[in-house]
Formats: sequence, structure tokens, C-alpha cells
Amino acid sequence: MKDTSEQKLSHPNFLRRRAITGAVFTVPAFLFVLVFFLIPLVKVVIMSFQDYPLLGEIKWIGLSNYREAFADTELWRTVKVTLLYTVIVTPLLFSFALFMALLIKGTSKLTKFFRTIFFLPVVIGFGSASYLWYWFTDKMVGPMPEILRLLHLGTQSEPWIGSMPLALFVVIALVVWKFSSFQMILLMAAIQGIPSEVLEAAELDGATGIRQLRSVTLPLIKRTISLVLILSVAGSLLAFDQFYIVTGGGPDGSTITTVFDIYRQSFLQFRLGYGAALSVLAALALMLVSLVQSRVLRSSDDE
Repeated sequence: MKDTSEQKLSHPNFLRRRAITGAVFTVPAFLFVLVFFLIPLVKVVIMSFQDYPLLGEIKWIGLSNYREAFADTELWRTVKVTLLYTVIVTPLLFSFALFMALLIKGTSKLTKFFRTIFFLPVVIGFGSASYLWYWFTDKMVGPMPEILRLLHLGTQSEPWIGSMPLALFVVIALVVWKFSSFQMILLMAAIQGIPSEVLEAAELDGATGIRQLRSVTLPLIKRTISLVLILSVAGSLLAFDQFYIVTGGGPDGSTITTVFDIYRQSFLQFRLGYGAALSVLAALALMLVSLVQSRVLRSSDDE
């Protein structure tokens, strides 16, 4: 009986049917990727070599859009804003997430309660959260300026989003409040995955508190830290929603990020070809940054 079953499983017709069945099940996923990723990607690359107005004749202009992009001082200004935002928000996100993860790593009812409270901002939609913070800092009806006045920390007569660096501070505070909880869950899962025997042995050797965190906990969750940092940097470089809703790019364009500029060029000035070229450059830059970041984090992990 066993030999017959093995012969049936190894029969060419059975193997062929199994391969066909597997291919059929992958067709929906392939079509989804083809229609919603590959075809639009190829279309964007082609558009980047064209003068592609919303209305009018489409012309092939070669590398003109890319030459214009590298000479565009406004684009480099948005790159500086994006990099500044990324440099500030990435360590803040990780620090708050790690602090909360260490607070709620237990299994008691109290830690479960705080785990739920900390995770609530993740459930709120990004658009709703952005409008919430817009209201929160409004000088007329928002509670934050009133709290500052009650604490005698200033009258806050000017709108927060109308001046720098307050406008950038509001956006950074929003993102840290919104996304640090997501990173908290990843770090907490990694910390809880550390064998208790390892931590007990570290305590017997005198490693407690900060020393245990630095010498035992963080080295053992390096892979999760790498994932968190890569996701954080990628998300920061692609920042758009929070700036579009909260600051609108103001004051005087000082909070216009690279993706915000792509949106502005493509859908406000209707220069779809130039916007496509900026999108291709942004995608290449993001791939390069992610590759370098993963290599650096991987090499430190190997050490």
C-alpha cells in the first residue's frame, strides 16, 4: 500500500496536475501585481521621458525632465526638509517605542490595559489623526495653547502651523504619537521572545537595569531593531499626508517634502511628465537608502 501511494505521488501525471493547480492559484496574485504595480511602474518610467500635460499633445523629450530636476533649487529644498524630518523623527520614534515596550513587556492585567491604551493611536486613521492635531494646536479653539496660557508658558498668539520650527514640531509630535505604538508592538514581541534563562543568567552575573538592556536585551533583538529602523526611515522619506493636512506646506513652503512636491508638480501644476521623473528619482533614492541601511545594520548584527 505504501509503495503504491509513493508511486502515485511520484507519477508524472500527478506531478503535472499539481504544478498546474499551483500555477492556477498564483494567477490572481500575479494579475493583481501586474495591473496595480508592474504596468503603472512601466507607465511612470515612460512618462518621465515625456512632456505629459493633462491636456494637449504628449511629446518625447528624453532626459529633459531629469536634467530639470537636478537643477531645480526648489526640489533640493524639499529634499533638505525631508532629510531633516527623517533625522529628527526616526530616533524619537524608536526611543518612545522602546520605552513603552519595556513598560508593557509583562503579562499582568495592568500591563495589558496600558498596552491597549498605548496602541489606540494606531487604530485612528492618519487623516483623522492629522485633523485632530490641527484642532489640538489651533490658537482659537485648541486646548494646547490654552494649557500653555494657564501654565504661564506663553500666550501663543500666533498659529503653531504658521511659523517654523513650530509647524515642523507639530507634525513630528503627531507622527511620534501615531506610529510609536506600532513600533512598540514589534519591539515588545521581540523582547518577550528572549528566553527567560538568558535574562536570569544575566541577573546572576550582576547585569540589571540599564546594563542588562544595553548588554543583553538590545543585542538579542537586533534583527527587529533593524526592521523597525528600515520601516521608520522609509516611511519618513515618503512623508506626505501629515504635512499636506496639518501645514499645507507652509509657512512659505518650509514644510514641503519631496513627495509633497511630486504631488504639487503632478496634480496642481499638471506637469505629469516632470512629476513622473521626480517619482522615479524618489523611488531610486529610497531603494538606495534602504539597501545601504540594511547592509549597515546587517554588518553590525554579524559583529
